[in-house]
Amino acid sequence: MKPKKTFHELGLSEDVLNAVSDLGFTEPSSIQSEAIPLILSGKDVIGHSRTGTGKTAAFAIPSLEILEEGEQSPQVLVLCPTRELVVQVAEEYRKLGKYKEDFQVAAIYGGDDITKQFKALKRKPQVIVGTPGRTMDHMDRKTLDLREIKMVILDEADEMLDMGFLEDMEIILAKVPEERQTILFSATLSAKVMGITKKFQNSPKIVDVTGGKADRPKIKQIYFEMREGLKSEALIRLLEYHTPKASLVFCNTKVRVDELVEFLKSKGVFSEGLHGDLSQNQRNKVMSGFRSGLVSVLVATDVAGRGIDVSDVEAVVNYDIPRDSEDYVHRIGRTGRAGRKGLALSFVSNKEFRTLRKIKEDHEFEMELGKVPDIAELTEKKFLEYSHIVKEVSEEGDVSEYSKLVKKLTSEGIPAERLAAALFKLALAEKSEKFDSDVRFDQDQRSFREKEGSSRNDRDRRFGGKSNQKGKRDHKDKNRNSNRFHRGGASSGGGKKGSGSGSGGPSRKKGKR
Repeated sequence: MKPKKTFHELGLSEDVLNAVSDLGFTEPSSIQSEAIPLILSGKDVIGHSRTGTGKTAAFAIPSLEILEEGEQSPQVLVLCPTRELVVQVAEEYRKLGKYKEDFQVAAIYGGDDITKQFKALKRKPQVIVGTPGRTMDHMDRKTLDLREIKMVILDEADEMLDMGFLEDMEIILAKVPEERQTILFSATLSAKVMGITKKFQNSPKIVDVTGGKADRPKIKQIYFEMREGLKSEALIRLLEYHTPKASLVFCNTKVRVDELVEFLKSKGVFSEGLHGDLSQNQRNKVMSGFRSGLVSVLVATDVAGRGIDVSDVEAVVNYDIPRDSEDYVHRIGRTGRAGRKGLALSFVSNKEFRTLRKIKEDHEFEMELGKVPDIAELTEKKFLEYSHIVKEVSEEGDVSEYSKLVKKLTSEGIPAERLAAALFKLALAEKSEKFDSDVRFDQDQRSFREKEGSSRNDRDRRFGGKSNQKGKRDHKDKNRNSNRFHRGGASSGGGKKGSGSGSGGPSRKKGKR
């Protein structure tokens, strides 16, 4: 089906169109233009779309159109896997339903004050957004009546299954009318996901917008080969080089998150961690700081990171390569949203290399090999940035007060060129000193690259790049490269305990997510 060009062509009401316009939406995304007409026609729909493609609006907009004015009971139920996603989806409903008379939405989830949720439900909201566990809790307490539900939406169904919510979903859906409309959205269409569609849906129409490259978020994916002990210093350097305003860093364990946050703070980086051990108040505080910009780097586990929907995340860093390829898809989908360009950086040690290669092959991703900038490159980049800033200030800013100081110093015999150089040195000193403490990093990186093969073509061939087309490999090279990247020991750069840990950053410890 050819995507519509405007929201007006989708047959939406004036109040919804006004809300869409206020949000700055001009053209519907592929998932929106295809799913909205089907949902409005009353059909059950399976939406298969990647994170960041506008799927929340794809189900929220048509569900708002089915609401009957004056009916004081829940008409739409949205189930989400995490607390964070519940809050974000509910907020999207508030924005899209702002012009609907007496419209109310209630967010119900665990870890939040249940008495506050009692009050929200007493206001007779038309839309309920909740986690399965807390939704069942309110059903048991008789504070939530689902007998008038017209539409059920299962958001991120694959995540709910992975988190063990199948039984809860079955119990909840058994309490809503059979003639309801059921919408399911998922980033993956696994056998488990398709299995529940047979249980919960009636002849659903599949909307799949994941096939074409044009529909993929514009995310540049770069991977960096390095020893485990170099990851923390590499992160600092890459954040400094790319200067993203908001970054999301993923680790595989809670312990890893805490260690990395402590390291980043010691380097002056405004960072916080997010994992399952935090209370709801702590989670809310961390997310509030990240959304407001007070926290520039959020470090999270996969479980805690699910449902994070911050539109202006400029970079995602896979500090640890995820164990599951679908987790990688969910991770990088947190950047490159709403048509923006995104950046995904992955740190890969020897023992993680096979996993990353499988991820690349499974999803046909284009990844390029990157090089962590050395001190000279970082300094050069800062020089260029400050040069542009100085030019702008000199051309547009009021520098009269500072001109007096310059005249005074030059009259005392300091040449203007030397004075400017001294000021640059002062301005850049703070930026450079964080790298001067570990000049061994550059030496370790060079040593690592030399051991693993200095040729860029050789590295691309081992990763299965464009030059390595199927059927054109040399069998001998394939075996040799496979052995090099999948064996342990010092010869592969991942060997002796403590080797290559010159950055002084967090070490790998076992821990739960």
